[in-house]
Amino acid sequence: MDPSEAQNTRFAAEVVMTENPFEVWTDQNKVSSPGIVASGFLTDAQLDISLLILISFSQIFNIAGIIGNILNIVVLAKLGYSEPSNISLTALAASDLSCAVLSTWSGLCFLPPFRDSNLPFDTINVSSLTGAFLWAYMTRTSAWITAFISFERCLCVLMPLKVKRLITTKTTLRAMVIIVILTTFPYFSSYFGYRFVWIKYPHLNATILNIISRGNDYFPLLETIVMIICGVIQPLLAFIIVIVCTIFLTVQLKKMSSWRKTATSVDSRANSTPSDAAVRSSSSNRDVRLIRMVVAIASIFIVCFTPTCVQLVCTAMFKEFFYFGVYERLFFLISILTLLCQSVNGSLNIIMYYNMASKYRITLRRLFDLDSKNKTNLLQFRARKIFL
Repeated sequence: MDPSEAQNTRFAAEVVMTENPFEVWTDQNKVSSPGIVASGFLTDAQLDISLLILISFSQIFNIAGIIGNILNIVVLAKLGYSEPSNISLTALAASDLSCAVLSTWSGLCFLPPFRDSNLPFDTINVSSLTGAFLWAYMTRTSAWITAFISFERCLCVLMPLKVKRLITTKTTLRAMVIIVILTTFPYFSSYFGYRFVWIKYPHLNATILNIISRGNDYFPLLETIVMIICGVIQPLLAFIIVIVCTIFLTVQLKKMSSWRKTATSVDSRANSTPSDAAVRSSSSNRDVRLIRMVVAIASIFIVCFTPTCVQLVCTAMFKEFFYFGVYERLFFLISILTLLCQSVNGSLNIIMYYNMASKYRITLRRLFDLDSKNKTNLLQFRARKIFL
């Protein structure tokens, strides 16, 4: 008999002896559904009720995020990519859109009614490999794109004359590609350690799709390295960069506000023409609006990403705060809470763009024919046609 077939036969025999179809043991590690087989101080009923509430709210924001980010991509494409900032904002919208889609799938599979509906696959394990893992890495992508946008705006303040040579459309595009590769490539290492199999459960008279370990000797070490670098260091570093840049931009906003007041009073006393003052004021207002928008986006990100960072720190510090640990249920509950926070984060950007970017607002209104001026002109034209 082939060694792999012998291993699968032995594994199938172990599965038959398992009372719970959502608990699967292998020689190397255990693969289970954390929502079913969990230990800790939360009961099954308390966990299920909490999951139902959190995931229901999360799905609402996911739908809003999907619609909003599709609109963001369409509007930014219409605005064009002559401005490097439009490229990074489009990349952020695409990343948030991916997060919303993956979060919708993962949240659906984690819902207790869907999870317990006797489907032909283990909803928790299968969705973890097809949705939750990639969702986690895509949130890192959004975090680093937000960090890049914040850092770019800091450079605009520090080096206003040199930034156009440093941050070009090509530079921004390359940066986005590098960020996506570095943050999502480790996800594919998961496929080196797990594979999909159909497992027979005689006591259920059913065959269920599940995941099992491939039995690679090097995978535990690879998984540990990926977890440390991509699961802890990468997101925390991006979080710190966003915080530092946001504080810097907030301070600069206050300085620019006081400078504008001083400059306005000086222009009023000087003999400068109204047109020159208007040009300077328009340019300054545009820069201030853009900085305010970046600060708003970064601030929302900081608030929504804080639970993720707290979870990462607790996971690194406390061994039992993880799957199969004493506090597994609490870990699972906080994981769903982070999913909700990220769903909120990805759905609010369209509101920031609409309220703070005039070009975006005008383009979006024209997209849906909501421009009041155009409507007024159209009504006047129709009125003339009727009465003349």
